[in-house]
Amino acid sequence: MTTDTDTFHFTRAMPLSADRMWHLITDTTMRESWGAPGDHVLETITADMRVGGVERHRCGPADNPEFEVETRWLHLDAPGNAVFTEQIEAGGMTVGASLVTFRIAEADAGSTVTATVAVSSFVGPEMIAEFKAGWEGGLVNLEKLAKSEAESA
Repeated sequence: MTTDTDTFHFTRAMPLSADRMWHLITDTTMRESWGAPGDHVLETITADMRVGGVERHRCGPADNPEFEVETRWLHLDAPGNAVFTEQIEAGGMTVGASLVTFRIAEADAGSTVTATVAVSSFVGPEMIAEFKAGWEGGLVNLEKLAKSEAESA
């Protein structure tokens, strides 16, 4: 089977400062609250958020989080840039991988968050669509969380 690839760019205006967005994007508990779309969950197994650190997560439908994700932090430059890789497994087989770059910049009404996600699927092109839908849904959750945090401040 061939390897299918794509790159997605997402930009969102957020109502929080870059420092506060950094916390939402990099804190393990915060990522669990926004990182999975819709009725899916993201559960942290191990967390080591530092350059070179490896984290393990389980994600998927709440009743069966079948995907295991290994996240490796490559670059952390608070509050502006976070870069990590993800290796996704299901049933003991690696189904895909990604390189994710978050950029956070101060803006007039808060900050601008840009996520660039380069993905490779090892199980066919339909996995690319799943990657994209997952990131779109997760970023919708991140926007809602940022709005809620701004309103409670």
